[in-house]
Parts: sequence; structure tokens; C-alpha cells
Amino acid sequence: LEEESFALSFSSTSDAEFDAVVGYLEDIIMDDEFQLLQRNFMDKYYLEFEDTEENKLIYTPIFNEYISLVEKYIEEQLLQRIPGFNMAAFTTTLQHHKDEVAGDIFDMLLTFTDFLAFKEMFLDYRALPRTICGTRSYLQPMNGIILDVTSPVGSAHDDRTHLGKTDSVM
Repeated sequence: LEEESFALSFSSTSDAEFDAVVGYLEDIIMDDEFQLLQRNFMDKYYLEFEDTEENKLIYTPIFNEYISLVEKYIEEQLLQRIPGFNMAAFTTTLQHHKDEVAGDIFDMLLTFTDFLAFKEMFLDYRALPRTICGTRSYLQPMNGIILDVTSPVGSAHDDRTHLGKTDSVM
């Protein structure tokens, strides 16, 4: 009985630690600084990506640069919040708990290890409208809503938003 209690206590502690890391990850990924970092990276390379079966050689160094940049940023942010954090250990734990992680976070983490998810992220980004009233626009699709981050505080538009004009909802 004592061994079961210890195992349960240990399991609860690791689950709580895992949940805490996932919570921090969500905060980091949703933070404006991370969004800007990722958006700037995608803006730099999105024209390289094409929706074809064949992958260009240029994709590999772009993928490696992305992993280095974004993973380093996330790891630094997690280390600030959790001293002694170990990304390799977390990645291993993540494989065992992948069904427990929210879709958006898991999809983001998948772009570090799954090239096809990474390429799909770029193709989705490339498909977004780019110009509103002659200025560069960065539109983020989030749960069926397109977030226009060109406004000072960001304004949410639904899928009826086209080139800065919202269709009538009445």
C-alpha cells in the first residue's frame, strides 16, 4: 500500500509539473513577443514555399533556422519561469501526454519536429491576404477568427473580412 501511495504521489507531482509547463508554453506562444518573432520569420521566408509534393532544397536550412530560433526562444522563456527546466526531458514526457495537450500548443510544438507540419504552417501563412490599404498586413487565423494585428491593439474579424472590409452581418 505504501508503494502505491508513493507511486501515486510521484505521478501526481510529475503530472502537475507537466501541466505547469504546458500552461507556461501556452502563455509564451500567445505572447505578443513570440507572435512577432514567428510572424517576422514567416514573413522573411513564406514566398519560398509552394504547395507542391516536391520539397525544395531551401526548405531544409529554413526549417533548421526556425527550430533554432523558436525552440531557443521558448526554452529561454521556460528557463526564466522554471529554473533548471530541461527541454529534452519535457519533449520525452510530451510524447507520453500528447493527447492531454491543447491542439494549438501541440500543433506549434509539432512544427519543431514534423517538417510537413512546418511546411503546412508556411503554406497557410502564404495563403493569407497581405495588403490592406497599401500597407503590409499580418493576419492571424485563430479558431475561425482572423486577428488583424496591424491595428494598435489588434481587432478581431470573422471569416467575412476581406482586404480590410467587413461584409454586412445583418
